[in-house]
Amino acid sequence: MRKKKKITMKERTSPLHFGIVGATGLVGREVLKLLEERNFPIKSLSLFASQRSRGEKLSFRGRFHEVEPLSYSSFDRPLDCLIFSAGADVSREFAPMAMRCGIVVIDNSSTFRMSKEVDLVVPEVNGELLSKGKPEQGRVIANPNCSTIQLVMILKPLMKYGLKRVIVSTYQAVSGAGLEAKEELKTYSLLWLSDERTNRKSSVFAHPIAFSCLPHIDRFEENLYTFEEMKVIHETRKILSSPHLAITCTAVRVPVFDSHSESVNIEFEDDFDVEILKKDLESFKGVCVLDNPSNNVYPLNNNASGRDEVFVGRIRRDESVKSGLNVWVVSDNIRKGAALNAIQIAEKVFL
Repeated sequence: MRKKKKITMKERTSPLHFGIVGATGLVGREVLKLLEERNFPIKSLSLFASQRSRGEKLSFRGRFHEVEPLSYSSFDRPLDCLIFSAGADVSREFAPMAMRCGIVVIDNSSTFRMSKEVDLVVPEVNGELLSKGKPEQGRVIANPNCSTIQLVMILKPLMKYGLKRVIVSTYQAVSGAGLEAKEELKTYSLLWLSDERTNRKSSVFAHPIAFSCLPHIDRFEENLYTFEEMKVIHETRKILSSPHLAITCTAVRVPVFDSHSESVNIEFEDDFDVEILKKDLESFKGVCVLDNPSNNVYPLNNNASGRDEVFVGRIRRDESVKSGLNVWVVSDNIRKGAALNAIQIAEKVFL
């Protein structure tokens, strides 16, 4: 394997040799779509996926690009940036090698998120971390969990009131489990609606998801929290640089195709004015306040899908404590929760 030529800062602003690992999955396809929408400067595009996707062709800017399996020889070509969206095992095997070849890796898996050597970034929240280090060197940058991203987007502008405790319950769409999960929800829902209820087991979840809420995402840990819940807890503390933040989470999979919702209860150290607090949220880049309950205006999954913003509404005092707040947060988990955040990281690093 040849040693990758180091790239100067001047060259960094030129069109990039860009790659997507996991290009045929939900997140990979959304990355491709967003690169085109945002007119990201690309000189060459490499698309990687598993062996079963070999030869598949994906359209980008008017021409088709063939998907190929990822291997160590893939790094012999010019590559400036790789977005990994193919799962923890693939990231664990190939991301360190890519970094050693001088490639900037933006990883969507949980593999490196809690590593002390790897920055965990939501650009609007802690994007200043991306200026660290020499720009000509390869590095791994971790993309947070989708539920964490939308949570910290509304916590960050409220930190000035002093975060005392955060209780979050997530209501997560099946798209977070991939294409197969979306197809299963569709198939099983149609069976139920046609009175052809089935005893078939789910191939994706612990139980069939149609017309049911599953308080179980990922594996259960020794403390009886799921791995998903612990990801939200640990990642939020790391992103906000608040290692001792009192935060707890319950993660629920719901029979919704797209966009995650969260009920968030926040207890502050200081008192607040609700109307001023709303303005704090409205002025934070990437957050959109939808809060007019008298006219039934609040964030909805269907309205958030395909949008870049994190939507927040049902903003009201928690009357059970001295300085508490309840909010409802909705965001497209494939877009801002994964693909868009990764591209925003790339834009911050290279552009």
